[in-house]
Amino acid sequence: MPSDPTKPLLRLNPGQPQARLPGRRAVIPKPEAYPRAEQERRFGEKFRRLQDVLARDPAALELRADPAALAPERLLVFEVTGSIAAFAKAIGRIPGLELIDEEELPRDEDKAPVAYLLVPDMRALQQIESLWRRWVSGRSLPEGHTAWRDVFACLRDLRPWGPGDRVQMPDASVLNEEIFGRADDEQIPLEVEIVFRPGVDAAAVNEASVVRAIAAYGGAIVSRVRLDDIAYHAVLARLPVAAIRMIVERSPGSLAGIEQVMYIRPQSVIAEIDVADTVPFAPIAAPRAVANDPILAMLDGVPLVGHPLLQQHVGVDDIFDLERQTLVAQRVHGSAMASLIVHGDRNRPEPPLSRQIHCIPVLGQGDQFPSDRLIVDLIYQAVMHMHGANEPSAPHVIIVNISLGNARRPFHGQLSPWARLLDRLSYRFGILFLVSAGNVTEEFPVTAFATSRDFENAQDDERARGVVHALANVQADRRLFSPAETVNGLTVGARNIDWVPQADKAFARANVDPFPALDTANPSSALGPGFAGSVKPDILMPGAREHLRVVSSGGEIVVAPARASRGAGLRVAAPPALPGVEAAEAYTNGTSAAAALASRTAHRIHDALEAAYGQEFLQLTNMQRAVLVKALLVHPARWPDATAAFVRVLLGPFGRGQASGQKDNIRRFIGYGTLDSDDAVACADDRATFWTVGSLANEQCVDISVPIPSAIGGRAQPHFISATLAWITPVLPGRKVYRAVRMKILDPNDVRNLGIEAHSNQPDQNQTNRGTVFTRCWSGNRAAVVTPDMTLPLRVQREPASGEVADEAAHFGLAVTIAMPGQAQLYDEVRARVRPQPVRS
Repeated sequence: MPSDPTKPLLRLNPGQPQARLPGRRAVIPKPEAYPRAEQERRFGEKFRRLQDVLARDPAALELRADPAALAPERLLVFEVTGSIAAFAKAIGRIPGLELIDEEELPRDEDKAPVAYLLVPDMRALQQIESLWRRWVSGRSLPEGHTAWRDVFACLRDLRPWGPGDRVQMPDASVLNEEIFGRADDEQIPLEVEIVFRPGVDAAAVNEASVVRAIAAYGGAIVSRVRLDDIAYHAVLARLPVAAIRMIVERSPGSLAGIEQVMYIRPQSVIAEIDVADTVPFAPIAAPRAVANDPILAMLDGVPLVGHPLLQQHVGVDDIFDLERQTLVAQRVHGSAMASLIVHGDRNRPEPPLSRQIHCIPVLGQGDQFPSDRLIVDLIYQAVMHMHGANEPSAPHVIIVNISLGNARRPFHGQLSPWARLLDRLSYRFGILFLVSAGNVTEEFPVTAFATSRDFENAQDDERARGVVHALANVQADRRLFSPAETVNGLTVGARNIDWVPQADKAFARANVDPFPALDTANPSSALGPGFAGSVKPDILMPGAREHLRVVSSGGEIVVAPARASRGAGLRVAAPPALPGVEAAEAYTNGTSAAAALASRTAHRIHDALEAAYGQEFLQLTNMQRAVLVKALLVHPARWPDATAAFVRVLLGPFGRGQASGQKDNIRRFIGYGTLDSDDAVACADDRATFWTVGSLANEQCVDISVPIPSAIGGRAQPHFISATLAWITPVLPGRKVYRAVRMKILDPNDVRNLGIEAHSNQPDQNQTNRGTVFTRCWSGNRAAVVTPDMTLPLRVQREPASGEVADEAAHFGLAVTIAMPGQAQLYDEVRARVRPQPVRS
């Protein structure tokens, strides 16, 4: 049955937290060590040279002059097999040694953890060399240093951080394109990340060295930023083409050879939003009063605040003075996103939001990032202005829309500084960031069709099979755009759906809808997974029906995503296209639009809870409300059964025991699934959704009693129970164990008595246990055994902490739904059993 706004979400209270019951902990097998003789053969020469030089050259000048040598004040890369957790702890035993970063590199045969160690002085280097000599000779290592035994035995590689590390291949390719055809003295912007040192003095020395080097290569500093919270230190610089050419070549004599440089990257660039087919503004009814106490902010372009759709609904806080620099005709992105957040798709009329939204522009001329600032610095300053200033401009904001992404930073396993920043600010201020997955608009081959005519004339199923298979073949090139890999935020992909009126479909351009009958993501919607294999994108929201255009053919066709249009798009506020026209509308599509609609839904969830519970809801802290909205937004998401079956049959993998691999392929495209926004906001006659908030310290658990309606008892018909848990974790920048708080929902013991079992079309528990959302669904059509006043105890458990995290309580939000389609008395029965109670903080 459709959602009924008169049937609010129902509040439950959790029980008292208690100690987590002892259970089986994961046993991490000890990695297979290399023979001592083999390690001596592989690395002995490096250490012998180190020993010889130190004996005759106490200052190690010879080592410092050799970029390939182990030397003091140099970043060293230790690549090992197995785990380096114990190694990370042992580092503190060597005075001054700094663990700069940890990550896990993908390998075919096993995991390959990497530790980046900064060796600050001769003493630390001598101690490492001494430990090696003791180990290789078979002697015991000193107390407190035994972890080095496993490091030396499992060492794959040991080398200094070099030019090839500082300039990654994708970044070198972009920089090469930037300088192509330009004069040697032309200045090009680039971002230089400096090796982060926690001490202020050491950081100043590092930065000074980089600044001197940039000046020596004929460049200049544009801006700089250092953020302790995320272990980030960087400068935005301009260098001549000749100097950048040496960087692209990764020459040791270039800036890429400077010891204090961590990474060199091209300047961040936003993935462009497309609006098309401008039409006259269609007048709307006089708006009702709008509250000027925002709970939602957008960090985006400058909106047209005078547009009739926006003028009473958007407050602009132009702290970077970008409004003055941006022509009215260029105010496309911010206007479109604000329009979608406030009104939704104008092809599907809905009431506007009840509060103003707070907009801080971070895009300037041409709807691009300002050329004189680092985007990480802009986002940090914007959020601090809202929450961290002496007089915060928007202290009640708990939802922040970021329909932006760095098109030059696709996610390939390592968290970007932008994503790390969102994760840190999310925990610090209790903010739910909603981030667009990114639009990959590059063309790709579809080998199933030889000509455009074959493609156009194919049956719907045949065409969909060809396109999905083609996307799977190029998935490595269609990854999330930074900061969509955020761990605490929700990442939104674009669902291939819109509400274009039948009469307007005639305006669709002569392109092909690849998925007319398949409920899935747009072809351009960036693919997961996220950090540490987490489910990303989290959800799909409408991004319009994206058509494909054939750009070449001959043996196989090559296609590219088409522009939005009146016949295939979401209708939004837009700058006027003709002089003398005060307001206009246009059409857009993609993940930016989808994220804006997700933010609108999050706001509607907050509005519904406020309307139903008033101050009892508003008295919850920002963090409690943020995690609750997060849980409720993801909660209705489901894999469409037909889509899941389609991907399984098409992409496999095939054979017994391959269910997890099949689910990996499904979640890569659609995350936790698609959802109807109305289902996130209200219940229905035959569906009841409950909510609660709570907090757990390390290794605690809590039970939540969910009332089971007698209406589902004794009926052999389809029904389900689903539960979604969400939290916001403190993070450990530069550590492989980045997510400091892990929680889960335990499978209830009595769930089979209710005629249900784990639903097959959902990520498995290992896949859903890698982020900050944990969701489970149990379904079936067997008759449930329900006793009077029966409850189902759901246990939420916080797992043992990994890494350096204080034992402070972490807040969670939980949503639980019980549904049996057609049983109209279900909601009223459970509502009668839920009595108003004070909300436990």
